[in-house]
Amino acid sequence: MEAKQKYEKLKGYLQDLGSVAIAFSSGVDSTFLLKCAHDVLGNKVIAVTARSCSFPKRELDEAAAFCKKEGIAHIICDSEELEIDGFSKNPPNRCYLCKQELFTKIWKVAKEHGIDHVAEGSNMDDNGDYRPGLIAVAELDVKSPLRYAELSKQEIRQLSKEMELPTWNKQSFACLSSRFPYGEEINIPRLTMIDKAEQFLLDMGFGQVRVRYHGKLARIETDADGFSIMLSLNNREKIHCAFKELGFTYITLDLLGYRTGSMNEMLKDDIIEAGKHM
Repeated sequence: MEAKQKYEKLKGYLQDLGSVAIAFSSGVDSTFLLKCAHDVLGNKVIAVTARSCSFPKRELDEAAAFCKKEGIAHIICDSEELEIDGFSKNPPNRCYLCKQELFTKIWKVAKEHGIDHVAEGSNMDDNGDYRPGLIAVAELDVKSPLRYAELSKQEIRQLSKEMELPTWNKQSFACLSSRFPYGEEINIPRLTMIDKAEQFLLDMGFGQVRVRYHGKLARIETDADGFSIMLSLNNREKIHCAFKELGFTYITLDLLGYRTGSMNEMLKDDIIEAGKHM
């Protein structure tokens, strides 16, 4: 099935929902989903964005700006992950704990606004990794329209470009809590370190980039363009000085570059497999 056919399938699915609250992070997938839903359902769509310590302010600002431009009702709710029992210890099911709390709150907002469904923006590419958050999605009857339409990330970017969405080539993003190895405590000072480190790299011109936290060591994952930026001795010295000021002692560049779910490489295969099917 071609991307255009999948797009038509998506619109039909959204039409059948009647009304929907979209979990909106301002990323590539949720922006595309929100735009499609609003085009199909108009004012029967609301966007709900969670404000938390693991969600950079730049992303929240972009979410608000997009909804204002498109005339979409936008509700911001507070979702403080660190207050969830066990979350800060960063267990392998951390994402499940977070999504349970998040979608419970979004359902509450939806009901308050007379909305019948809640939807999120996972796509077909998310089926191949360890994604415990999708267990919460299933348990709470949250819809996944992009997966229903069998859309891949590349197809979403392609369609977004044709729709002239500003996010068509935006770097992929995941919450800052995903930068920590499982079992490594997550707290506000550490999240702040990561946020400031990544913002520094973005301001330098990096596109797709992650800063992974390993105690006093920062491991940078980036794409081919980011590798080119790093080749300059002057840039490396700038990064080293900035990261040292943030509290890192050692700064490394991951030779494999950016990849989603790199922290899952540390999990045992049986845990990952269980997470795919739960």
